[in-house]
Amino acid sequence: MAVEGGMKCVKFLLFFFNFIFWLCGLALIVLGVLVQVALHNTPVIKDAAGSAAPLVLIIIGVVIFFIAFFGCCGAWKENYCMVTMFAILLSIIIIAEIATAIAAYVFRDKLTGLVDDGLKDMIENYNTTEYKKGLDQIQQELKCCGAANATDWVKYQPDGISVPDSCCKNISVDCGLKAMKDSNKIYTNGCQSALENLLKANTLWIAVAALVIAFIEILGLVFACTLMRGIRSGYEMWKGDQVEKHRTDL
Repeated sequence: MAVEGGMKCVKFLLFFFNFIFWLCGLALIVLGVLVQVALHNTPVIKDAAGSAAPLVLIIIGVVIFFIAFFGCCGAWKENYCMVTMFAILLSIIIIAEIATAIAAYVFRDKLTGLVDDGLKDMIENYNTTEYKKGLDQIQQELKCCGAANATDWVKYQPDGISVPDSCCKNISVDCGLKAMKDSNKIYTNGCQSALENLLKANTLWIAVAALVIAFIEILGLVFACTLMRGIRSGYEMWKGDQVEKHRTDL
C-alpha cells in the first residue's frame, strides 16, 4: 500500500518539513527565553500580560518537538492515523501562534502607559532596595535619567537638584550630588522612550517570529493533508484489488 509517484514526493517533503518544524521549535524556545529574561530583568513591567507571550512561545516550542515525532513517523511509515494526529496538533499550534502574535502586538500599544506608571512608581519608592537596584540598572544600561527627564528626581534630595549616581556618565560616589542641570556630568534624557523602544523591539520580534513560523507550518499542514488523502486513496485501491481478487478466486 505504499504511496507512489507524486505522493512519494509529498511524503519526503513532509518528512523534510518536520525537520524544519524541529528547528522552528528550537527557535521559539530560544526566542521565548531571551524575551522572558529581558522582561524579567525589567522590574518596571508588572503587568502579567507582558510575560505571557514569551511563555506561550516556550511552551509551543516544546510541544513542537512532540508533534514533529508524529509527523516524521507518520510520513516515513505512511501511517494514516499518525499523519492525521500530526495535522490536528499542528492546526492547534498554528492557532496558538497566531493568537500569540496578536497578543504581542496588542501589548505593544499598552507599553507607554505601563512604562510611564512603572517608572514613576519606582522613582517614588527608590529607597526600597528592590526598586533602587532595578532603576539603577535601567539608568546605567540605557544611559538615561528619570522617567521623562532628570527633573523627575526633584524630590530625591532636600536640595531639589540632586540625582542618583546611576544618572552619571562616569559613575562615582556622590557624582549626582547637585548635578541635575549639569548635562556634561549626567544623562538628562528620560528612560521612558528608551525603555519603550527596547520592549517594543522584543514584542515585535515575538509577533514576527510567530507569524513566519505559522506560515511555514501551514505549508506543512497542506502536505500532511495531501499525504493523508494519498494514503487513504492507496488503501481504498488496495482494498478494491483484494475484493476483486477474492471474487476472481471464487
